[in-house]
Amino acid sequence: MTFQGWFLIIAFTGILLALAKPVGLWLFALYEGRRTPLHLLLGPVERGFYRLSGIDPSQEQSWRRYAVHMLLFNAVLMAFTYAVLRLQGILPGNPQHLAGVGEHLSFNTAISFTANTNWQSYGGESTMSNLSQMLGLTIHNFLSSATGIALAFALFRGFARRETKTVGNFWADVTRITLYLLLPLCIALTLFYIASGVPQTLGGVVDVQTLEGARQSILLGPVASQEAIKMLGTNGGGFFNANSSHPFENPTALTNFIQMLSIFVIGVGLTWTFGKAVGNPRQGWAILAAMMVLFLAGTTVTYWAEAVGNPVLHQIGVAGGNMEGKEVRFGIAASALFSVVTTAASCGAVNAMHDSFTALGGLIPLFNMQLGEVVIGGVGAGIYGFLLFAILAVFVAGLMVGRTPEYVGKKIEAREVKLAVLAIAVLPLMILGLTALSSVQEQGLAGPLNKGPHGFSEILYAFTSAVANNGSAFAGLTANTPWYNGLLGVAMWVGRFFVIVPMLAIAGSLAAKKYTPESAGSFPTTGGLWVGLLVGIILVLGGLTFLPSLALGPIADHLAMIRGQLF
Repeated sequence: MTFQGWFLIIAFTGILLALAKPVGLWLFALYEGRRTPLHLLLGPVERGFYRLSGIDPSQEQSWRRYAVHMLLFNAVLMAFTYAVLRLQGILPGNPQHLAGVGEHLSFNTAISFTANTNWQSYGGESTMSNLSQMLGLTIHNFLSSATGIALAFALFRGFARRETKTVGNFWADVTRITLYLLLPLCIALTLFYIASGVPQTLGGVVDVQTLEGARQSILLGPVASQEAIKMLGTNGGGFFNANSSHPFENPTALTNFIQMLSIFVIGVGLTWTFGKAVGNPRQGWAILAAMMVLFLAGTTVTYWAEAVGNPVLHQIGVAGGNMEGKEVRFGIAASALFSVVTTAASCGAVNAMHDSFTALGGLIPLFNMQLGEVVIGGVGAGIYGFLLFAILAVFVAGLMVGRTPEYVGKKIEAREVKLAVLAIAVLPLMILGLTALSSVQEQGLAGPLNKGPHGFSEILYAFTSAVANNGSAFAGLTANTPWYNGLLGVAMWVGRFFVIVPMLAIAGSLAAKKYTPESAGSFPTTGGLWVGLLVGIILVLGGLTFLPSLALGPIADHLAMIRGQLF
């Protein structure tokens, strides 16, 4: 552990916190449907879309109608992407003349990008044409991200509104978020990446002569534009198989820093937006404080574990930290920080191979995902996932003070608690159930590269990443098989939409309630005690649920490493 490494972590955290309010203000304008400076340029585009599609943005929807429109929209997009991938071989924009993608891989990939997971059981440069990357995949990077933020807005309205049956208009929310937030930011980021050396071309392969006189084919493509929304929308799908460890996706320390900020910035801004929406910015700061406690604790453990390195290698004279699977241009600190950022935000992009981390270094990214997208989380998904835990925490607090629990002026009753538990239970049921199934079936056991606890960690990580809609992987798992493509596809769909529907039901239930003023008997939900309770509830639920599986995987792997046994 070095001064430079800690300075990087502190600088990243400081800049991130400084961006929370300005980004939150912009998001709040979109939440309310107010004009922004970009409306002068993009307002006609928005109105033209409404006229073309026959949508009245002022006509609000109940939570059920909002949910149905959201589900139909995503189902159609998934079918469209499946068709593009299957027909890739006869479609244009295919300079490498790649064949159509197989049926089970197309199924997995279409669900993956629809669910904002971007799990990749394939090598991008050897499987997907430029058209498939741009039309089949990048379009999802925008729309799945916009869907997540729109859903967060719907839940915010549930807390903020009083005695109403509506939570907004899905189509208006998605349109405004895409036009006035994601698209402008991605244009700026794309130009930055191009200036930094990231390719942006419709060309295919360039043949060059190396310094040794050999010939080498270098793949190019529309990389910079995909890189921008991949990070900003917490999507994570890489144009290249090596993802953000590839020099064409992430060429410098500066691009690496900007990518990490891009992953977190919208999620952090949404905490401030929530506080503003409910009329008390301190509520948003309290949520952000709890998120940052979990994030910094995870970063500290991961950085320490990777800096200490492998004792087995130390005994044979290989000193220093664990550089296996890491890019020299980033080093241990930037790689450890990136791994925590990408799994805390359900992004899934990687600048180092998590399978090569030490056992404890790999445990933290795994545990981040098992906590259910609450450590910053994906765009929109992070804040609404965190608010589900806040409902449980305030329920516990209500039991402590002996009165009906209240949160930001709304009574939390049996319906909201049951729905929150239903949504949160999706993760352990799917993760542990599918991991157990794959750990005893021949098709599942054929996937891990390693044996013993590390091989078990590879299976556990895959289903955790899928259900949590993260998309990163322990690279040792061979997942491009009918078994894993099928089960991981189901896991991603359930992990996304079986959480969303109960959450929207909570939004509808809360919107119909009266406002309950805070009284002397109310449990305070803005101070240090509340932050501590939030963190405790999240860790207890995550720890009790997943500790046995972690003990069989990374913890057993760590204990074996101490005894000199590697897998």
